[in-house]
Amino acid sequence: MALQLPEGTRLAVAITSDLDAQAVWLGTFGADSPSYMSRGEFGAEVGVPRVLEALDRSGVPATWCIPTHSLQTFPAATEAILEAGHEIAAHGVYHESVHKLDRDVERRYLELQLRVHEDLVGRRPRGYRSPSWNFSAATLDLLVEFGFDWDSSLMGRDFEAYRPRPVTSISLEEGNTFGPPAPIIEVPVSWYLDDFPALENLPRSVGMVDTEAVLRRWVDLFDFAYARVPGGVFTLTVHPQTIARGHHLLMFERFLDHVAAHDGVWFTTMSDLVDTWSE
Repeated sequence: MALQLPEGTRLAVAITSDLDAQAVWLGTFGADSPSYMSRGEFGAEVGVPRVLEALDRSGVPATWCIPTHSLQTFPAATEAILEAGHEIAAHGVYHESVHKLDRDVERRYLELQLRVHEDLVGRRPRGYRSPSWNFSAATLDLLVEFGFDWDSSLMGRDFEAYRPRPVTSISLEEGNTFGPPAPIIEVPVSWYLDDFPALENLPRSVGMVDTEAVLRRWVDLFDFAYARVPGGVFTLTVHPQTIARGHHLLMFERFLDHVAAHDGVWFTTMSDLVDTWSE
């Protein structure tokens, strides 16, 4: 069971952009001041056009993971993303902490996401990314029940897609037990390949790492995957309100140029990638 990449492809590269806008401050940090709301507004109003321009300059298709709160609050940004031909995936309602939700609430939120996507995007999302990159005990079963083809929230691999297994029991003395692999495809994420923790000024900690350090990390991880995980997938996560700041955008563009300079790289959306999965 593995990806069967197009002939001549050594490594798939999935650029994903999470348009959290104001939702991340509301849902994850509980911050609703005008200052935080303005940072989210920057992401939608300024960040989205800049990221779209950078992707277009490099000819890169992307998958945008968007909470329904952002879809509803900034419809023009959604339209611009769709007009540019990118994919839009589900990313929660208001950037809620999924692992803290009651099963019935989580089910209702997934139903809401599907309904809003059909109304505002024009189609059901094929994929899902947890707003908190975390699952409840019910999440995996619910994603399968609601017919999602893929998820991109877990970290059981780094550069290989896989079928995630639920941990069915936890025992500190006897070890944990896994259930069977789920039918959904997991395209793993990594905090090391996420701009937000390293580059944002956050309420609970100050990131704002030097861009050269972040670029070096991304380049090193891409080079490792390219050299040692042929047939795999490299997934990068960026956020318009973060990556579109001038110095960050220049770093992002340099990274895209580095990747594009390698033979056998396939820039792809998540769904096109998952369509190559073979048993």
